[in-house]
Amino acid sequence: MRIKKSRWLACVGGVALLFVGLVASDVSAGSKQLVRKGNVLFEENCVACHQKGGVGQAGVAPSLTNKEFLSIASDKFLFETIRDGRTDTPMPAFGEMLESDEDITAIVAYLRTFSQGKDLSSKVENARAAMGDPRLGKRWFQQVCEGCHGVRGQGGYDSEGSGTAIGKAGFLNKASDGFIRYIIKNGRSNTAMRGFSGPTGLANLSDQEIDDIISYLRILQ
Repeated sequence: MRIKKSRWLACVGGVALLFVGLVASDVSAGSKQLVRKGNVLFEENCVACHQKGGVGQAGVAPSLTNKEFLSIASDKFLFETIRDGRTDTPMPAFGEMLESDEDITAIVAYLRTFSQGKDLSSKVENARAAMGDPRLGKRWFQQVCEGCHGVRGQGGYDSEGSGTAIGKAGFLNKASDGFIRYIIKNGRSNTAMRGFSGPTGLANLSDQEIDDIISYLRILQ
C-alpha cells in the first residue's frame, strides 16, 4: 500500500483523517522492505544526534528506542514529530528534507522494531486532562525538573542540564497530558529521566502534584 502525500490529503478536508489510519496500518504491517528503508533513512538523517540504535545523547537528543517511550508514543506522534520537527531545538522538520511522507513512515516502522511490551499509546492519549494549579506546579518544577530541563523547560541544548525541551511548543502541541503524566510517574529506563512517583522515585510526587506540573508546562507554550 502506498500512502499519498499529506499535503494532498489536507486539501480534501475530512479525508485528511484517513491519513492517520493509513500511516498506522502501514507501520503495523511492518514489512521488511519498509523497515529496511527506514533503517537506511535513520542512518542517513538521524544517527548524528540520536546515535546508533536511537539511544540518544543527554542534552542533545532523546532516546527514540527507549521501551517506555515507544510504549506510549503513537505512530501519529512519531510521524508528526519527525515531519514537523521541534522549533528552537536541534530537531529540524524532516518533512521539508525527505522526499515523501512514505520516507517518514519508513523511519517510524524502523523505530517500532525496538518496541517492547504493550502498546499503551491509546490509553495514554485518552487519559484525563490535568486539573492542576500552575502556580504550585511552577514550584515543583523548580525543585525537581529545572536542574535537567532548564528554567522554563528549554532543555539541555539551551542550558546546562541534560534533559529534553519539554517547555516548548514543538513538544507540548503534540504530547497529551496523559503522555506527560506517564513519563513523570514512570521515567524512562536507561536514560537520565527517572520516575518521580512512589517510594523508589526521585521524588514521591502525588498525582495532584504531577498534574500541577503539567498545568504549569501548559502555560509555557
